Amino acid sequence: MTVSLCVIAYNEQQVIGSLLSLIKKQTYPKKQTEIVLVDSKSTDSTRDILLAFKKENISDYLDIKVLTNERGSQASGWNTAIENAMGDVIIRVDAHAEIPEDFIEKNAEVINTGEYVCGGARPNRIFEPTPWKETLFLAESSMFGSSIASYRRESNDEKKYVSSLFHLAYRRQVFEKVGGFNEALGRTEDNELHYRIRQAGFKICQSSKIISYQYIRSSFSGMMKQKFGNGKWIGLTLGVCPKCLSVFHLVPLCFVLAVIFTAVMSAVNMTVGLIFAAVLWGLYALAALIMTVTAVIPQKKHITQLLLPFIFLCLHLCYGAGTLVGIIYMPFWKARLDGSEMERIEEVKKSVIRNSEGQDE
Repeated sequence: MTVSLCVIAYNEQQVIGSLLSLIKKQTYPKKQTEIVLVDSKSTDSTRDILLAFKKENISDYLDIKVLTNERGSQASGWNTAIENAMGDVIIRVDAHAEIPEDFIEKNAEVINTGEYVCGGARPNRIFEPTPWKETLFLAESSMFGSSIASYRRESNDEKKYVSSLFHLAYRRQVFEKVGGFNEALGRTEDNELHYRIRQAGFKICQSSKIISYQYIRSSFSGMMKQKFGNGKWIGLTLGVCPKCLSVFHLVPLCFVLAVIFTAVMSAVNMTVGLIFAAVLWGLYALAALIMTVTAVIPQKKHITQLLLPFIFLCLHLCYGAGTLVGIIYMPFWKARLDGSEMERIEEVKKSVIRNSEGQDE
């Protein structure tokens, strides 16, 4: 079974070398492995690093491709990779990732049991740790600060079926049937694709044999910008594929709406408004305190950990405000969509089918 390991990158010169070195250490046979590297028109040395990797290692692999993502978005980058991948199985890995030596091998093992889509847990890690980055890591890794999604934590369940995962392996037949990513979407393109995959009758298998890691944003401003952007795309996606989102995606929005409601009530009736505010902020402060203590207890103590409640609050406000902005902007955004995204999805499907027919000849 041949495997295409796909990576897309944009200005990732700090981390891409580390991922490429981990790819070289994979235990799966190199002559059955194709590496597909997509550069999204980086302005740093990312492309040079990718080209150097190809030059130094191409003789060891089935093939190494360095491609250009002309349209620039993450979804179009993955579509570029999928269209050009020749493997029986296509694996997606983010540039900010870390993978163990048996990552490809374990995915192949699970696929060989009859699964069509599989992946595993994807906990967070810190790139070049400092006490401040470790505090941001605690916030990002906490269920209160980020998500209850099971893939964010290691699991003891040997196998279970879930709605979505990161760093997935797909049999080629999946893309032949459902096509590629919706390039109108950003940040939620995974949710929408995996919804179509489930609607097509495929299951997404999460296996305890598979694990990978994702580096968190290394600065407070970077993390807040990421959360606002994530929230904004949740709001926009509600207009095109509400069923591909979970109710948990909307919890930060509910919190922001509750804050706005208490402020309005205080302006209308200060006494009633203060009662609502006391209840809201009292419950939130209690939850933030409990989750802070829970996160800090097993860790080496540092003074920056005192800022965890503040970080939690900023995460929730940024994500919720982003969702609200997305919902407000969504009608205008939808009016600009011209239907070409569905043509692109079908275009990817045809490319994958052509690749399959070429292999059969």
